[in-house]
Amino acid sequence: MTVAVTAGRRSVLASVVGRPVAVPADLLTRYPELAAVRLRRGGLPPRVGGLCLGMRSVAGITLWGTVFVGAGVNPSAALLLHELRHVQQFQADPLFPLRYVWETVWRGYGQNRYELDAVSYAQSHLRRES
Repeated sequence: MTVAVTAGRRSVLASVVGRPVAVPADLLTRYPELAAVRLRRGGLPPRVGGLCLGMRSVAGITLWGTVFVGAGVNPSAALLLHELRHVQQFQADPLFPLRYVWETVWRGYGQNRYELDAVSYAQSHLRRES
């Protein structure tokens, strides 16, 4: 009985905060800076992010030092480098969450300066690799 209750609680918790997963080893080898990312799969954050954008889920969303990827998403270098930049943005500015929302409301998601910065950051790292 205790095992079933514990498994049930874990299942409920995972549906809310996702399950911890490791950054793929090949990506860590190529991009050691990704070691700074705590990675979780599933949970509410990708679904809430998707809801805000009119989608079922987003591929990834960052909350402070944790990157949440959608339940069926294979975390690519491009995605994780993009989200790593958001981790850095959270670390650099305690008001980042408010500024990010304001940017999105004011300019739209696609023109949000934090999104543009994350896209540029990921692209520059990927270009260095090729």
